[in-house]
Amino acid sequence: MSALLARLSAWLHRQMPTHQQLAANRLTAPFARRQELFRFTRRSVPRGVAVGLLVGIFALIPGIQIVGAALLCVPCRGNIPIAAAMTFLSNPATTPLILAASIWVGNLLGYHADLSTFYALYQSGAGAGEWAGWLLSDAAPALVVGLFVISVLCAAIGYFVSVWFWRWWIGRKHQARRLRPSRTLPAPEAGSEPAA
Repeated sequence: MSALLARLSAWLHRQMPTHQQLAANRLTAPFARRQELFRFTRRSVPRGVAVGLLVGIFALIPGIQIVGAALLCVPCRGNIPIAAAMTFLSNPATTPLILAASIWVGNLLGYHADLSTFYALYQSGAGAGEWAGWLLSDAAPALVVGLFVISVLCAAIGYFVSVWFWRWWIGRKHQARRLRPSRTLPAPEAGSEPAA
């Protein structure tokens, strides 16, 4: 497991854009002098995880998720590549589960959204007009409040898990470094004079 993580870490470091590459691209040039947005540090990675989960779950629109996460990373000083990767946790396979859980949470908080109508629309492959009509009913407040609660909770959990994982990873690296045999210089021979 640690060998796989070491190879993944080495691959990520090789894929990291250089300062010159960031400055040469017109889209990333404004962020080129803010290296913490692209470096994997103990502060930027958990912030990137939290921002990516917050935006990825709350927005649920693929193009807006990555752009929103990148823009929110700037004031939060989070890692943009990590935030962009975290937005992919909400994908076509997980979106129905996120929506159903959001409606359920919204209903627990006192809103009234009909979950059976949601399932019927989803299973029948409803068009945008039918979904818009459903959202304009009582479902919209339940959905938005539920998405907000779930995204904030996931962001907080993701932040603390990534902080723990970062400390565990660094601790293993330090332990491996301590266990490595130290390379000592050979002792000078008797009678030889030290080099000047």
